[in-house]
Amino acid sequence: MNNKTLLIIAGLLLAVLAVGSSAFVIKETEKAVLLRFGEVVRSDFTPGLYFKIPLVHQLRRFDARVQTVDSSPVRMLNAENKFMMVDSYAKYRILDVERHYVATRGDERNAVRLLSEQINDRLRNQFGVRDLHEVVSGQRDELMAEITKNLNEVAKTNLGVEVIDVRVKRIDLPPEVSESVFQRMRAGRELEARDHRAKGEEAAERIRANADRQVVEIESEAYRKAEELRGSGDAQATSIYSAAFSKDPEFYRFTRSLKAYEDSFNDRADMLLIEPDSEFFRYLKNSDGKR
Repeated sequence: MNNKTLLIIAGLLLAVLAVGSSAFVIKETEKAVLLRFGEVVRSDFTPGLYFKIPLVHQLRRFDARVQTVDSSPVRMLNAENKFMMVDSYAKYRILDVERHYVATRGDERNAVRLLSEQINDRLRNQFGVRDLHEVVSGQRDELMAEITKNLNEVAKTNLGVEVIDVRVKRIDLPPEVSESVFQRMRAGRELEARDHRAKGEEAAERIRANADRQVVEIESEAYRKAEELRGSGDAQATSIYSAAFSKDPEFYRFTRSLKAYEDSFNDRADMLLIEPDSEFFRYLKNSDGKR
C-alpha cells in the first residue's frame, strides 16, 4: 500500500468523523438549542436530522415530555395562625426552550429549584388567608386551580415552561395543632350525636304514645265485644233455664231452695236453727207423703 492510498483512507476517515460529529438527530420527545460559543443561535428544531459545525457549535438537549417537580415539605401558617407542614408537587413541560435555557443556564436543577420556590410562595400566600377546613377539603380544588393558573403565567414568562397542574400531596399538623383540631372535631361530633339522640328520643316518645293509644283502643274494643258476648250468653242461658224450669215448676223451686242453702252454708262452722213446725219440715213431710 503506497502513501497515496494511505492518504485517501485517512481523508475518508476524517470525512466520516467530520460528518459524524456534525450531524445530529432531534427526537419527538426532545427540544434543543444550538449554541455558538455559548450564544443561542437556533432553538426552533423539529424532529429530524440536522448538521452543525464541529468545535464551533454545541447542542443542548432537553426533555420535552411532562416532568414532575416534587418539592420538600414546607412549614406554612394558615389564617388561624396555626402551622402546617405542606408537601406538594407540580407537573410541567418546556414550551420555549431558548427562554428556558437562558433562565436556567441549561441546568434542570435550577428549573426545579425556581419552580419549587414559586409554588411554595403561592401556597403560602393562599394558605395564609384560609383556615384549615378550607385548605384541607372545603376549597382545595379551587385553591389548586387558582395556584396553577397564576404559576403558569409566571413560569411561561420567566422559565419558558407550562405548568400543567399543582397538587398538595399531604398536609401534616404539629402535635399541638392536631390535638386542638381533634378536640374541635370531637366536640362537633358529640353535638351532632346529641342532636340525633334527641331526635331519636322524640320519635321514640311519639311511637310509644301511639302504641299506648292503640293498646287502650284495642283493650276497649275487646272489652266491649266481651261484654256483648257475655250479655248474649247470659240471655241465652236465661232463656234455656226458663224453658227448662217451666216444664217442672216444683223442681225449679226445689233447686232454688238447695241453692239458697248452699249459699248459706259456706263454712262448716255455720249453723241453721229451724222450728219443728216451719215450712221446711212441712215440705219434707209433704214430700214423704207423696212418695
